[in-house]
Amino acid sequence: MKHFTTANTIMTGSVGLLVLSVLSGCQSTQEENNQQAEGENKFLVVEQQPNGKYVVIEEAPTNGPSHAIIRSTDANGTVTERVMSEAEMKELADQEYKKMQSGQSELNAEPHSEGMGLGGTILAAAGGALLGNMIGNALMNNTNFRKNQDASNRSAYHRSASGSGFSGGSNTQKKSFFGNSGSKSTTSGGFFGG
Repeated sequence: MKHFTTANTIMTGSVGLLVLSVLSGCQSTQEENNQQAEGENKFLVVEQQPNGKYVVIEEAPTNGPSHAIIRSTDANGTVTERVMSEAEMKELADQEYKKMQSGQSELNAEPHSEGMGLGGTILAAAGGALLGNMIGNALMNNTNFRKNQDASNRSAYHRSASGSGFSGGSNTQKKSFFGNSGSKSTTSGGFFGG
């Protein structure tokens, strides 16, 4: 008995393997980016809101030590900025993490408004970089922590790293790997027979 391999069978198998490898490559790249984003040093610009809470308005990875610019506005409208060193950030994040473990942190509850106290904001934005990846991963497994993190971080970097961006609207359609809309299927005669 002879076994014949047709070009159609080989091509179908090759395309299937190509699609699987592309899909698995995209997934692992996204997971690696999220892991790197949690553990790398951060540069933050944190702004105090009129309600006294703080939000991150700019965030970027940095090769040097983590640091933050804390921006506040007084009653006269005068803006003051100060630089917070990595040691100060670690101290604040560690204090807030201890409060969180004892159930006394804003990070334990559902967010009620935009922003948090300075310690909670620093921990939410740079917890993995300041206190280590194990603590960063433990924090990311806490649903309320992630909700508070999103409520206190307006930076475009955070939105792209966490994958929680705004959609362009309800009429946008995702494109498939081959360029056509994911909800449509077209079949026509051709190489694969049809």
